[in-house]
Amino acid sequence: MSFFTAERLQTGMWVGVGLALLALMYVLAPVLTPFALAAILAYLLSPGVDWLAARRLPRWAAVLAMIFSLGLILLALLLILIPVLQKELVQLQAQLPGLIHKLNQAVAPRLQEWFGIAIRFDAQTLRELLAERVGSQQDLMARIFAHAREGGIALLGIIGTLLLVPIVLFYTLLDWHDFRSRAEALIPRRWHAQTVAMLGEIDGLLAQFLRGQLTVMLVLAAYYSIALAVAGFQTALPVGILTGLLIFIPYVGFALGLVLALLAALLQFGSLYGVLAVAVIYGVGQVIESFLLTPRLVGERIGLHPIAVIFALLAFGQVFGFFGVLLALPASAALLVALRRVKDAYLASEFYRRT
Repeated sequence: MSFFTAERLQTGMWVGVGLALLALMYVLAPVLTPFALAAILAYLLSPGVDWLAARRLPRWAAVLAMIFSLGLILLALLLILIPVLQKELVQLQAQLPGLIHKLNQAVAPRLQEWFGIAIRFDAQTLRELLAERVGSQQDLMARIFAHAREGGIALLGIIGTLLLVPIVLFYTLLDWHDFRSRAEALIPRRWHAQTVAMLGEIDGLLAQFLRGQLTVMLVLAAYYSIALAVAGFQTALPVGILTGLLIFIPYVGFALGLVLALLAALLQFGSLYGVLAVAVIYGVGQVIESFLLTPRLVGERIGLHPIAVIFALLAFGQVFGFFGVLLALPASAALLVALRRVKDAYLASEFYRRT
């Protein structure tokens, strides 16, 4: 009997087609980015569009309403962030001489005493450091002109992506159910029922994940706002809200909130108290998020043990970096469904039941 049966050849052909598609997606990744982002946003917004459409609102109007609402949320975040940054930068410019004086009085002697590092902070030193990094004005202009074409292309690419995403998102949401029906029609008939059931289970787990993640964001926004207010920070509310709402972006959200809080501490208090307060508040917040809120509110909702949640975050982050941490729990939810199916098939197999 030949090893290369018709069924095996057909399976190998489809595996090759799949690998070729993956390679093509890798090559076209920069072009596919806005389409992938629009697809993810469409998946998140489609329940809201369906809810509005069920209230006898035309689907195109429901789609526009959801996109407009998303734009308002992003605009609100910018309106919170920009005034805080503007205020702190103005304060930093005004208080920079005083901060340099305090560094010379408090930090420089400790560096000399503890580490044998002799350093003195002053405006002239800062100017010299900037001159070394940037160079003369002529050098700076030469660099600008040398990279103008490259930078212009990059800027146009970013603007093009920002303009393309809402357009693609509109048409994707408008024909969302048609796209899903066409994709389901391509599933082989012998696997159709099992595949649709598994995708439905994954969809339910992802919905639980999103609800859990939203709860974590709201709890942390309240925690950071209250903790910073108790510590006496004047910008407690905007900094706390930003830190909490951006926490779903691994590292970036927490780091941005931490930098804003440290700047506020230096400018408002100008002493070690503010820095220590920020260190304690954000250290405790990170522990609460990583070991309490995320395992309990997110992990338990999608059926993952708290230890499994921590392992998934570390493992995906190690293998895939930033995006690995971002996708760790949703990917783990999908993998969990697949493993459950494999387990059920194993327990029902003759190999397991044979005595």
